Amino acid sequence: MTTYAAAGYFDAHQDTVDELAELIATVTPLATYPHATTIEREVVVYDGDVLREAAADPDRRRHLMIEVASVLRDGPGVVLVRGAVDRPALDRTTAAFRRLVDEQRAGAEPEGDFFAAAGANDRVWNTLEKLAIADPDAFVDYYASEAIALMCEAWLGPAYQMTSQVNVVNPGGVAQSPHRDYHLGFMSDESAAVFPVHVHSLSPLLTLQVAVAHTDMPVESGPTMVLPHSQKFPPGYVAWKQPALIELFERHRVQLPLAAGDAVFFCPAVFHAAGSNHTTDVKRMANLLQVSSAFGRTMESIDRARMVRAIFPALRERHRVGMSPTRLAAAIGASAEGYAFPTNLDRDPPIGGLAPASQADLVRRALDEGWSDDQLDVALTAHAERRRP
Repeated sequence: MTTYAAAGYFDAHQDTVDELAELIATVTPLATYPHATTIEREVVVYDGDVLREAAADPDRRRHLMIEVASVLRDGPGVVLVRGAVDRPALDRTTAAFRRLVDEQRAGAEPEGDFFAAAGANDRVWNTLEKLAIADPDAFVDYYASEAIALMCEAWLGPAYQMTSQVNVVNPGGVAQSPHRDYHLGFMSDESAAVFPVHVHSLSPLLTLQVAVAHTDMPVESGPTMVLPHSQKFPPGYVAWKQPALIELFERHRVQLPLAAGDAVFFCPAVFHAAGSNHTTDVKRMANLLQVSSAFGRTMESIDRARMVRAIFPALRERHRVGMSPTRLAAAIGASAEGYAFPTNLDRDPPIGGLAPASQADLVRRALDEGWSDDQLDVALTAHAERRRP
């Protein structure tokens, strides 16, 4: 196994496919995880009733959370919970989701998407808030799932932050390319490569990915394809587009049928992709939860747009007289918001890339194009409007 710490940074062009192949060849004995009912092609399967029963006993719950965290971190990286959501709550929520999809379809333009062409799927951004407003009773009964709560706390600890996006893949929908998820997974290879090795180890610990099935999903309908054990592949955030890795994924990916109410939980560093819907009659609906650590927040709330407006004349003058790009970038980094998220993806979708423009992107563009103070002011106002809740 390659040692990366001494290098400090990953090389997106380094050939590491043999290392990944070695990792995914791991075979896990069922006895490794005493609470699991089975292991299907390296996906560790739990019964939702077992999780609900354990949730009522603090000691059992703690032991189960330790076991689940081990699956996600050191084991296959993927957990399937059968019957994670009670069927009555699921059905009412599914009906509410269908209404939200219909309302969105009545809009003018197709929505942007992260790993699919705009309009290819029916994706409703910020379904968490929209469901709470549209059907509060359904929201409470659905998110009262002990299984979902237990899994989230096992990986992230308490005080986690929930987000949700409904995704419907219609008959004929084409599979995604294999990828990793938020945070580093939503960057280009070049952007991810400038983060040091230890940050690549940190990123997966900040998020849990969840897909709750809202329809029965036979394999031919294209449920999520996963590559168990791939979360332990250190350079994955910069290597995932390599043809050899994509080919390896296609040969070894795992795809299990799901029943409505089942939920798949996985470490965001697991290589995965939505599958192709080869059916003629299954509109595959999933509620995609992206659950974040409580610690992804700054200590102070700062009006960065106000700061940028104040310093832009000075930045522009330094740019004019030839201050080095490195020094300008440092000044921008200390003032403007350099990260695109969180944002309102209804108004600020990732069209043309995996992330919308950040505030810092606007400032750099303003300097390069010689904007006036008024031009920047208009752009910052529009940027803030797109991002507001």
